[in-house]
Amino acid sequence: MQSVFTAPFTHPVYVMLKPAGSRCNLSCRYCYYLEKSQLYKDVARHVMSDEVLEEFTWQYIRMQPQREVLFIWHGGETLLMPLTFYQNVLRLQRKYADFHVVDNCIQTNGTLMTEDWCRFFRDNGWLVGISIDGPQPLHDAYRKDRRGGQTHPQVMRAVEMLERHGVMWNALAVVNRLNADHPVEFYRFFKSIGCRYLQFTPIVEPLFPGSSLVTPESVSSRQWGAFLCQVFDEWRKHDVGEVCVQLFESTLSNWLGVEPGLCSMADSCGYSLAMEFNGDVYSCDHFVFPEHRLGNIMEEPLSRLAHGARQRAFQSVKASLPRQCRQCPYGFLCHGECPKNRLLQTPEGEAGLNYLCEGYRRFFAHSADFMRDMAAKVSGSQ
Repeated sequence: MQSVFTAPFTHPVYVMLKPAGSRCNLSCRYCYYLEKSQLYKDVARHVMSDEVLEEFTWQYIRMQPQREVLFIWHGGETLLMPLTFYQNVLRLQRKYADFHVVDNCIQTNGTLMTEDWCRFFRDNGWLVGISIDGPQPLHDAYRKDRRGGQTHPQVMRAVEMLERHGVMWNALAVVNRLNADHPVEFYRFFKSIGCRYLQFTPIVEPLFPGSSLVTPESVSSRQWGAFLCQVFDEWRKHDVGEVCVQLFESTLSNWLGVEPGLCSMADSCGYSLAMEFNGDVYSCDHFVFPEHRLGNIMEEPLSRLAHGARQRAFQSVKASLPRQCRQCPYGFLCHGECPKNRLLQTPEGEAGLNYLCEGYRRFFAHSADFMRDMAAKVSGSQ
């Protein structure tokens, strides 16, 4: 095994693991990850080996500066791996845990869910993220199987099984050009299926690298702002304290001056890496490109890759903002959002303006009084 380069008293580092690489049984129209298979087109099987899994498990646990360790399983589609793979995951985690408390969360499209998977997740305390884009017409418009067929009924079957088995689950919803125009219907759907923790991911995909033009499926900035405001109003009237909307929670965290749970809204990033099935580590899940490959854990310790000069350079990009952002009264709430979305120029011609800026500003202004009052109440109760 690699010798571990320790980095004590540093920020925790998370790694989004791709045990099946970019392989998926669906063909979602907006997916940015299916094309990553081209990075490994000369590799016959995009499957994480036992050797890579064990090396990662040992290194990842050892490098963490805190007692709690979170393993994040992502794809592609994670359930393309056999159940025996994840049983081996648990064996290796127990082998190397020592004093650490290890948790697991896994993201899936839900279409391959079975009773056996549900029992495994329940018995071992795994958190399951289910990808759902709203009611059936909105979901099935873009989230199709490889034959172009619908997937919503299979996903809802997965939700029913998870509920019946008492598995912890949340929903990851991609907000796109279609469902963004139905915010209240969209939000109420998730309440109706028992979802109590909801993550929104706005789809923003350039037509080609470096382009300020986006794909037809991408949400517009104005749509994004209107969507957030209408969902926020519905949530504020009925569900504060009952439903956790990740973006609203992160906004409140920034009003409180504490680190948000959403890296795109933090003042720094680069602490959430991605690792492909073969041990290749990249700066971020949204930057799986050759120029952002940091190295391979079988050749160099993960801790050195995560804290090395190349990753520090990547982290510095977040703080590089145009003057419009630096002078924005809401800059402390978004910090320029995700660097991958900084596709525009300011009216003064400076590069680096976020494609979703207009929408975020509308939402931050709309929610400011409520968030300010909530922050004061939380601070006063501490």
